Amino acid sequence: MREHAPVVTCDAQEGGWRCSVSIGDDAAATEHEVLVDHGTLNDLAPGASPEALVEASFVFLLEREPRESVMRSFDLPIIGRFFADYPDEIRRRMTPG
Repeated sequence: MREHAPVVTCDAQEGGWRCSVSIGDDAAATEHEVLVDHGTLNDLAPGASPEALVEASFVFLLEREPRESVMRSFDLPIIGRFFADYPDEIRRRMTPG
């Protein structure tokens, strides 16, 4: 198991999902809230669950920055503003096969 693997739970809301993400179970654990709309899920990971997309997105982020640097609350597509390779990379990771 990956150190500080994200734990994701999502609840449906109008237009998409509100996802809670916990990273770590130590004293420095972080909590995050991420919004995912239907269009984003269909664009980046068609057929996947919002939990799977958010988990893969946090793995992507944690490969690039420490958990303490990840924003506490954001809309998922904002990652692409900070990391230009995010959309293409996450699509690659979420494509079966």
